[in-house]
Amino acid sequence: MTAARRRADPNDAIIELAASCRFDPRRWSRVGWDWGHGSLEKHAGPREWQDDINEIIRDHLSDPETRFQPLQISVASGHGIGKSAEMGMLSNWAMSCWDDARIVTTANTEGQLRTKTAPEIGKWFRMSLTAHWFDVQAMSIKSRDPLHGDSWRQDFIPWSEHNTEAFAGLHNESKIILLLFDEASKIHDKVWEVAEGALTDENTVIIWIVFGNPTRNSGRFRECFRRFRHRWVNRQIDSRTVPGTNKTYLQRLVDDHGEDSDLVKVRVRGQFPSQSAMQFISETDADKARNVHLRKEQYSFAPVIIGVDPAWTGDDKLEIMLRQGLYSKSLASIARNDNDVEVANLIARLEDEHQADAVFVDAGYGTGIVSAGQTMGRTWQLIWFSGKPVDPGYLNQRAYMWGMGKLWLKAGGAIDPHDEEFYQDIVGPETVARLDGKIQLESKEDMKERGLPSPNKGDAWALTFAQPVAKKLRPAIGSGGARPHQAEVDYNPLG
Repeated sequence: MTAARRRADPNDAIIELAASCRFDPRRWSRVGWDWGHGSLEKHAGPREWQDDINEIIRDHLSDPETRFQPLQISVASGHGIGKSAEMGMLSNWAMSCWDDARIVTTANTEGQLRTKTAPEIGKWFRMSLTAHWFDVQAMSIKSRDPLHGDSWRQDFIPWSEHNTEAFAGLHNESKIILLLFDEASKIHDKVWEVAEGALTDENTVIIWIVFGNPTRNSGRFRECFRRFRHRWVNRQIDSRTVPGTNKTYLQRLVDDHGEDSDLVKVRVRGQFPSQSAMQFISETDADKARNVHLRKEQYSFAPVIIGVDPAWTGDDKLEIMLRQGLYSKSLASIARNDNDVEVANLIARLEDEHQADAVFVDAGYGTGIVSAGQTMGRTWQLIWFSGKPVDPGYLNQRAYMWGMGKLWLKAGGAIDPHDEEFYQDIVGPETVARLDGKIQLESKEDMKERGLPSPNKGDAWALTFAQPVAKKLRPAIGSGGARPHQAEVDYNPLG
């Protein structure tokens, strides 16, 4: 082949164009497809929100100071905004404009990944200017270059909390890594944790983008917009603002259910629900409790109650919570300690320091602690979570105590606004549907299966509602014990 013919090879122009877009996915989204023709006849170009995401990436890569720092973008949206198209364009940009690009894509289920996510992304590859560069298969896209097929690729990998090796091994030093999560609300927290291990390569472009309808207000996708919002560039997209969505149908949802209904928040507005379908304590009630500020005289008359939830497993913590009337706070949060005498001494010290009127301990792992306390002359009470509740509307004592806590929150209970762990604990548990209508909370084991930590601090708080408590009679200061400081006061869990 002559030099002149070699220079005229159309592929050379495509290579040059792709190289010029290396740091600019927005430009590639414009030139990499034949907008206005064929399958894209009705589309003049990417949608505004897609441009926005591409510009975020462009600006991040254009700055040498940020280029090799991980970029994390989270997109919560209503239905029909074109997130699969954006994943397709971004995937094609990375594979076309970077040598040996490494992309891993996952979704909430294997069915979603295999029948929706992967085919949609594959479609954008087949329509692209570089379609002939890649071999698009059902669950992978590879470079046709025989020397790079195994290193220049996109893999569609079903997630599993029991098998996260595919994410743990995602490294591509000095090149590019693109990690895509589809329907991120339902991807297990363990997968998120392991995926973070892919963010450690030096001198590597690392982009992690998660997309989803905000169906749950707990879990790691929710925390992208709350606890970890400082780590993520967040976008929440209302379907009504996006061209091509069915505006008539969306308005019908608003008319039928209301602008502020959870259904409209999730399906239309791209907002997280106030309370998921099975969630026991709503985010609204918990947020309200965070903003309650009590003066001491508003609760000092009430009995002081301490709840103790011993650690169940090695990664759990032993939690000690105090509640007095509508006031609550954490007294201690320590790693699991199997030395019952040490734990009993800690509880005894806190009981004396706060002049507690009652101490309730979870009987599951607390029998040894209470026995040690008895040798010290303490009268702590063991509470069996599986025991018979006072109210027959609850399945067991644990559900009853959480039920009393829920009423306490609605009655004006106050929680520490800075205690994020406690907040997450109380909004985390869901109920279990029962034919007999009794209220049952999911178990700690079930929560862990959903990727949520055991709500030990929440259980310690719930224990303070185990039984009605009366304020102890104590001698008045300087009385020599001759008369009581105040009369005994009957108390109910909401007092």
